[in-house]
Amino acid sequence: MSPEVAWAVLCAIYPEPFFDLQLRFARAVSALSGLSLARTVLDYTNVYIRLGLGRDFDPAQPVWREYAGGLEGTRHGPDWTYRFYTTRARPVTPPGVVAAFGCFSYARLSGDRVRLHFRNVEPAGHAPLGIDRAGQRRAELAALFAHLERTERRPVRVVGASWLYNLEAYRRLFPASYLATAAVVHGRFRSMPLWGQFLNRHGTLNEPRALQLLERLGRHSSLEGLDECFPFQVLGLEAPVREFYDFYGRGS
Repeated sequence: MSPEVAWAVLCAIYPEPFFDLQLRFARAVSALSGLSLARTVLDYTNVYIRLGLGRDFDPAQPVWREYAGGLEGTRHGPDWTYRFYTTRARPVTPPGVVAAFGCFSYARLSGDRVRLHFRNVEPAGHAPLGIDRAGQRRAELAALFAHLERTERRPVRVVGASWLYNLEAYRRLFPASYLATAAVVHGRFRSMPLWGQFLNRHGTLNEPRALQLLERLGRHSSLEGLDECFPFQVLGLEAPVREFYDFYGRGS
């Protein structure tokens, strides 16, 4: 089994309230926009990816059409969505993943860039970003960049995009020069780098954040600024790989 596949297999089934939250968001967007619910689920939630359909977001995709037809034909969208999801749940890896080291992996992007990814693979009861695990997370990143340095012969740039970069527990794992490039990335409604903030370390719904989203959404009157309804924004970062080699090479 390859490292990237082994990493994906550790993914548990996501809980029903996680899909319920996304459906509630999609219904609100449908009311604000006049678009069909199937369209807003496609464009404003992570459901298409969670169904294992890739990242083309093609409304004519046969499995999606089956799902969308059932969605429009029932008043119980969350129930239908979860039943449909659990019959199709498959490990979903980020595209282009090369290798994984504990909670971290990296993928090649077009051009001279690589993308960092994070997933909680800690045993139940352990907080992956707890202070007691910080040393392990840094060791995983050191191993990841050592692998990259051995295998990548050209200079590359390291890219990140996640809500996690809002958290000091995550930020402390990275070079300051990389963190200094952070900027809000808007419109990531289809991706886990936005929706992942609603899952806690036990894999269940983070209810306080979910309530915060719904409260803000209830006060929203247009599609403009929808990102601001989310407790955390997606932050994008980018820096030369040499900064990471230097940082982890000196045992930080």
